[in-house]
Amino acid sequence: MLAMIAATAFRDTFAADNDPRDMADYLARAFGPELQRAELADPAVTVLLAERDGEVAGYAMLVEGTAAPCVPSANPLEIARLYSAKASIGSGVGAALLRRCLDEAAARGRDSLWLGVWERNRRAIAFYERWGFTDVGSQPFTLGRDVQTDRVMMRRLTEAPR
Repeated sequence: MLAMIAATAFRDTFAADNDPRDMADYLARAFGPELQRAELADPAVTVLLAERDGEVAGYAMLVEGTAAPCVPSANPLEIARLYSAKASIGSGVGAALLRRCLDEAAARGRDSLWLGVWERNRRAIAFYERWGFTDVGSQPFTLGRDVQTDRVMMRRLTEAPR
């Protein structure tokens, strides 16, 4: 189920703005039952699912580990993925997932959350800015053969959303 939701959400979000061959390559390397099974089994990974009317409406993936070098934080937690299903965009699912990510980071004693977001995904950047995330740098993201730029955003847990 997670593999299907993850691949569909990624494709729905980015396919229109990327070469179909690059998209197919990335989808094959990043999503599939065995890949998501391994993520779920990894103790450094936490997957959160959002449901609406008995259907999965989105998900978030938190990853413990090394932060991007530009993240000025002593003890951050990464939001590696946060997606709403296409039909749920604008319905509050993303906000509910992000609130849960903030709560989880605080419960783990983390001082901040960080994430990478494609520099051309203005809607997502605006969403994170509304939640108090600020741009702290960039990192490469490879989609097939296309090396793109992700903006790295961070929010200290003591900051209130705007």
